Amino acid sequence: MYFTRAVLWVTLLLGGVVGFAQTVIRVAPPAPVRVGVVGVAPGPGYVWMGGYQSWTGTRYVWVAGRWVRPPRAGVVWVSPRYVHSGGGWVFYKGYWR
Repeated sequence: MYFTRAVLWVTLLLGGVVGFAQTVIRVAPPAPVRVGVVGVAPGPGYVWMGGYQSWTGTRYVWVAGRWVRPPRAGVVWVSPRYVHSGGGWVFYKGYWR
């Protein structure tokens, strides 16, 4: 019983630590692309998710923006971003808020 409880606590603690792990990138991201064609939404209720630079492990590649339908009414898309931290950059994925 004690062993099972100890394993459960360790799993929960490590799961929380691993869940918040971030990759620190030493190469600064390029400037955002400011020119592009957004076009017309494919239908009512669609939201434009802008493109961003994605780190592949060796270089940045452009991920094109796209039209999407929000997962539920009243949410707002928060774009992905890079934040300078110490000696590198941390990438934060986009999310619905």
